[in-house]
Amino acid sequence: MTSVDSRESKSVRVRVAQREDGEKITIVINSAFRGAEFFFVEGDRVDVAEVLNLLSSGKFLLAESEDTLLGCVYVEPRHVDSNRSSAQSPPESHAHAYLGLLAVSPRHQQSGLGSILMNAAEDYCRALGLRFMDIKVVNLREELAGFYRKRGYVETGTSDFPAEVETKLRCHFIDMSKPLDADKAT
Repeated sequence: MTSVDSRESKSVRVRVAQREDGEKITIVINSAFRGAEFFFVEGDRVDVAEVLNLLSSGKFLLAESEDTLLGCVYVEPRHVDSNRSSAQSPPESHAHAYLGLLAVSPRHQQSGLGSILMNAAEDYCRALGLRFMDIKVVNLREELAGFYRKRGYVETGTSDFPAEVETKLRCHFIDMSKPLDADKAT
C-alpha cells in the first residue's frame, strides 16, 4: 500500500458533501474514472444530475485540502434482501452499506488518499451501526480486487454491469463484502 505523503496528509480533511458540491464531485469522479476505464468505456461515468440523485439516498465523503476537492467516495445504507420476514431475522442482519465511486483526482493518485477515503467511509458506516460494507468492482480492472482484498473484503459473487452503459468489452461486477466490526485495515 502506498503511504501518504506526510505534507499532504496533514492538510487533508474529510467531510460529508452538501448538494452544492455536486458539480465538483462530478468533475473529480469523471477525471479519475476516465483514465482508468477508457479502455472499456467511452464517455463520462456520471453527470451532475446522477450525483445529486445519489445525494438523496446516500452520502459522499470528500477529501479536501485548502478548499480543493482531491477525492470522494459514496456510501449508502442498504437493506439486504432476505427470504425471512424482519420479524424472523434480527435487524443487524440487514445492516449493510454500499460503497462506490471511490475517486481520487489524477494529480493526487498513488498518494494514499484512496485509503484515507476508505477508512473514513468504513468509520462513518460503523458509527451508523452498519455491520457490513459491500462493493462492486469491474472485473476488467484487475488491480481493484487485490486492493480491496488487502483491506479485508472477500468476493461474494458477481452481478451484471449496467445494461445502459455502452462498453467496448464485455464485463461484469465482482461483488465483495467486509464485516465492519472486524479490525480496521490500514
